[in-house]
Amino acid sequence: MKIALIAHDRKKDDLISFVTAYKPILAAHDLYATGTTGKRIMDGTGLDVIRFQSGPLGGDQQIGAMIAKDDMDMVIFFRDPLTAQPHEPDVTALIRLCDVYNVPLATNMGTAEVLLQGLKEGFVDWRLIQERKN
Repeated sequence: MKIALIAHDRKKDDLISFVTAYKPILAAHDLYATGTTGKRIMDGTGLDVIRFQSGPLGGDQQIGAMIAKDDMDMVIFFRDPLTAQPHEPDVTALIRLCDVYNVPLATNMGTAEVLLQGLKEGFVDWRLIQERKN
C-alpha cells in the first residue's frame, strides 16, 4: 500500500512516536510524506520515505494529486487543530479529496491506530480496493 504521512509542526513528535511504534507494519508499505515530516521520519526511524515539498510549499497538493489519480491508499495526517495554518485551504482540499476518492484518512493518533491495526489484522481486504482502482 501507499501510505502518506503528514504532520503539522506541533504534531511532528507525535507522528515520529507513532511511526516508531508501528514501524513493523509501516515497513511493509510504500511511505510518502511532506518534506520536513519525511526527513524527521527517516532520521527517527530509519524507514525509507518518498518526500514531497513541505506542506506550505505544495506538499499537501502533491499528495492530493496522487489521491486524485487513485495512486494513494491511506493518509495519516496529524493535524494541529489549535493553531492556524497559513495553508489551511490546501489542508481542506486534501481532506476533501480523501472523501471524494474513499481514501482512508486519520487526522489523529486514535484513528491512525485503528487504521493500522485493521491493516495488520487484515480486517479490510486492501486487494479489493486495489482492484477497484485498476
